[in-house]
Amino acid sequence: MISLLSGLPIALRDLTAYPDVPGVEETGETCEENARLKAAHYARATTLTAVGEDSGFEVDALGGEPGVRSARFLGPEASYPERFHEIYRRLGGRGGSPARFVCALALATPDGVVFETRQTVEGVLAPAPRGSQGFGYDPILLIPPLGRTLAELTQAEKSAISHRGQAVRALRAFLESR
Repeated sequence: MISLLSGLPIALRDLTAYPDVPGVEETGETCEENARLKAAHYARATTLTAVGEDSGFEVDALGGEPGVRSARFLGPEASYPERFHEIYRRLGGRGGSPARFVCALALATPDGVVFETRQTVEGVLAPAPRGSQGFGYDPILLIPPLGRTLAELTQAEKSAISHRGQAVRALRAFLESR
């Protein structure tokens, strides 16, 4: 994410520069709520402008699950192959449902949120997991125009279309307009 913001006239730091700042519990019911929680928390804790981000994987035929709980779907100890298996089990072993990755990103000052965006990469649930690139749910999101899952794309191809890449590019445009 930081590389997509390079060249801006701002100093960029990640949370490793603030080891004494406690984390924030993700209690939001949506990715947008969690992004706002994180951005506002870290902006207040550091007295600097901060970015918060939350992402999820949504499958229409599952009512949007796993959604905001994607990283905790089936519990934090569950592996992604276990999560894939459960998704396919709930769908009777078939793919094809519209699905997407969502990225919500918020920018906050210590006084509050000043920018928000929600971006998606749309696709369908692949018939079966494919590919070894990427991470998380990438092997099960098929991008029909490309005929490949996100896990079958190169990093450059994925960055060009990904939900996170789109969100950071929107943030960059906001920052450049100020």
